[in-house]
Amino acid sequence: MSKEKETEVLDEQEQTPQPDEAARLTLRLLDELFAGDAAHKVGVRLWDGTLWPDAAPRPVTVVLKHPGALREMFLPANEVGLAEAYLYDDFDIEGDIEAVFDLADSLEQATLGWTRKLRVARDLLRLPAGQGRRPGQRGPARLKGKRHSITRDRQAVTYHYDVSNDFYALWLDQRMVYSCAYFTTPDDDLDTAQARKLDYICRKLRLQPGQRLLDVGCGWGGLVMHAAEHYGVDATGITLSQPQADLANERIAAAGLADRCRVEVQDYRQVDEPDGYDALVSVGMFEHVGEAKLPQYFALAARLLKPGGVFLNHGIANRATNRPKSGPSFSDTYVFPDGELVPISTTLQVAEEAGFEVRDVESLREHYALTLRHWVRRLEAHHDQALKFVDEPTYRVWRLFMSGSAHGFTVGRLNVYQALLVWPGERGQSGLPLTRADWYA
Repeated sequence: MSKEKETEVLDEQEQTPQPDEAARLTLRLLDELFAGDAAHKVGVRLWDGTLWPDAAPRPVTVVLKHPGALREMFLPANEVGLAEAYLYDDFDIEGDIEAVFDLADSLEQATLGWTRKLRVARDLLRLPAGQGRRPGQRGPARLKGKRHSITRDRQAVTYHYDVSNDFYALWLDQRMVYSCAYFTTPDDDLDTAQARKLDYICRKLRLQPGQRLLDVGCGWGGLVMHAAEHYGVDATGITLSQPQADLANERIAAAGLADRCRVEVQDYRQVDEPDGYDALVSVGMFEHVGEAKLPQYFALAARLLKPGGVFLNHGIANRATNRPKSGPSFSDTYVFPDGELVPISTTLQVAEEAGFEVRDVESLREHYALTLRHWVRRLEAHHDQALKFVDEPTYRVWRLFMSGSAHGFTVGRLNVYQALLVWPGERGQSGLPLTRADWYA
């Protein structure tokens, strides 16, 4: 070995802390980053069994898998880097994963100020680098083409939904409804709450036998099946996911409803129905439209409705006062590529500009937090079965995303609204009753 090479190795050994030194440095960094209220809720266990801040039991424990774990988590200094450290097992989360997001909020406050950021970055660099990660089956989204074009939207939907029908079936309700349920008490089971949501939507639309309903972004067909069976309508659902449509139509045929409802693979911009529909509904698809496409979205909805027709638009929204995040987001990279959340005020303004009359707006924020907690518990309970259909990083994507979303709805950073819109007749007649009493009968 040359003298120069020997010097490089010695320098590297001097710079790389020994395991006990790495543990001491990690504990100091944890004190620096997370001291305060968050430490009362979240504990940390190091690779050598050391506990921080102490051995008291806590709702959730972050498990650092190796001496360089904190470096892998925080040195990228962005949301995606932290998420990838979890996805690829630099650290794990045991217990109530939602509680760890209080720690994330604490971190956002703790790292304010350039002096502190530089000091933390210097200490992170002293920790050993990771050993490299095995790429997962899924990987980050890599979409091509113009944003929110039909071709690219199909790629985005395929990326999220074409994971495995069997995977989704493990933790969704028996109807496979992948949107916010409707609870009367926090103790309602998920199947009951989802069935109630489907019926609540049908009552808001005031569906009648013989009417024609279009469900835009219908998922696995739960709503069109419910509307056809219980309200006697002719229902069509559209989705961009072929596996969703295939399973939905199998379920429709098994229920004996093929003469009254169907699911087709089609973009909402490709729907052409000269006879029009009595009612439109969109549940959980609105987030994929994109703010720039909202005028087209509502204009097409208006064109498809008969005069006096109603449109229930159900979608997640952010707050108008939310600060935009810098850098790529975990959701856009690993969950819903090209997804966009807009404030409800923006949605309603664009709907009105398209000619709709806004008749009712209801927030279901707390309902979505409850729904997501049901999904997370069911997913965790089926961890072993889930790994028959997806790999561990993919399982962790959904566990992390749904828990983080539950936290967002709980603290109010996220909301979800049902907006009931009417396409009025020529003389302004809405055809709606004077009260909402029939919704709750």
